[in-house]
Amino acid sequence: MWTTAIARCTLPSMRKRSSVLACHALRAEGRPRWAVATAATSPSPSLHLIWRQLRGYGSQAPTPLPSTALGNSPGVRQVRALEQERQLEVEWEDSRQSMYPYTWLRDNCQCPLCTLQSAQARTLLLSQLDIHTGVDRVQVTDNNKVSIVWPDQHTSEFDSEWLRKRCFSPAARQALQEELFLNKHMYWDSELQIPTANFEEVLHDDKAALAWLLALRRVGIVYLKGAPVEQGQVARLSQRIGYLRLTFYGHTWQVQDKSQANNVAYTAGKLSLHTDYPALHYPPGVQFLHCLSQAGEGGESEAVDGFHMAEKLRREDPEAFRTLTSLQVDFTDTGSDYCDFMVQSKNHIIDVDSNGRVVRINYNNATRDSVLDLPLHQVQAFYSSLKAYIQLMTQPENMLTYKMEPGDLVTFDNWRLLHGRKSYLSHPDQVRHLEGAYLDWDEVMSRLRILCKSVNGES
Repeated sequence: MWTTAIARCTLPSMRKRSSVLACHALRAEGRPRWAVATAATSPSPSLHLIWRQLRGYGSQAPTPLPSTALGNSPGVRQVRALEQERQLEVEWEDSRQSMYPYTWLRDNCQCPLCTLQSAQARTLLLSQLDIHTGVDRVQVTDNNKVSIVWPDQHTSEFDSEWLRKRCFSPAARQALQEELFLNKHMYWDSELQIPTANFEEVLHDDKAALAWLLALRRVGIVYLKGAPVEQGQVARLSQRIGYLRLTFYGHTWQVQDKSQANNVAYTAGKLSLHTDYPALHYPPGVQFLHCLSQAGEGGESEAVDGFHMAEKLRREDPEAFRTLTSLQVDFTDTGSDYCDFMVQSKNHIIDVDSNGRVVRINYNNATRDSVLDLPLHQVQAFYSSLKAYIQLMTQPENMLTYKMEPGDLVTFDNWRLLHGRKSYLSHPDQVRHLEGAYLDWDEVMSRLRILCKSVNGES
């Protein structure tokens, strides 16, 4: 299963003084590995994404997965049907125990009658599922699988590693979710040295591509050097993943100073820190920007870790954090490009999930609507809270500044990073021109899982 591959390559200890993105083998004495090669076959240094002096950004370091999630699952010692609880108790050879509800086991029978093997998809209909089922008998087979005979005499067999991975204990559930979604992030500030890789190696080497996407997920920004200085490179890079996200600005778009600009990005003025497209209810997850020509003066890029700043706000001003995560703000965008458009959305400035974890930032001052659908008594609180968040982000110690040169291609998490640009002045022979494109995180994570599986040689 690809989940095992993810565990093997994506769970670094992320110690506070990490200096190198370890996309080569770590010692293999049963430790979690963020490895994409063995020590004997580690790629050349040019394939490494270098993380230099990422100090103090390990506060979100992931908890290592238990060895069972890394393919070293102990076998089953015995099983026992608990009729009153309607659960199956599995005792493992390491003396740990796992509990599985009968209903869940019947729902997830892996036999050809209940699962389309070629698609790994359930064919058993919920209307056919007896959610109050008991069991007739249970046993451990000679090949260490768990066999269940149901009251209708249907038989299910479960592989021990498959079961162990899906244990319902809080620790196991948390570990598997991290393995699947890589939600642990490495926070950073102005001292970040952006992880960097070679554009052509990412296109043609699976290990380099995997390292790129892992860093993109963990850090939120990765620099690719050496792209050809011509249009079309963001589209080439997208094919390494899958396909581009089409928006009203097209599959790709040209960031230049344009007359009658339909977006503030298409001017030479300063762009304040923002995420792209909060005027959509589902903004693009990942953005590519490729420098084709840089301005004669100015045009430096700015970026801030929006998740990091949201957590600082939560600690330093809990009421402001509560306001920005609970009040919905109107955003709008109107114009004509790929086609004419008039979009409208309502988004929280800071989106959190059911566990309170920050999952997306939605903020663009240019497209924040004059319509503010709030009761009068909440208006001032909203402005005060937003101001507090912006002031955190714009403190020099929190903001990263860099200047792209022709051939540089920056890739970043549009749900996490707020990015901006200093004003610029183009010369006749130096007209600033970037080409941009979007992707969604679903496609990016899909490719990451596939690469992790293929690099580790797993079927």
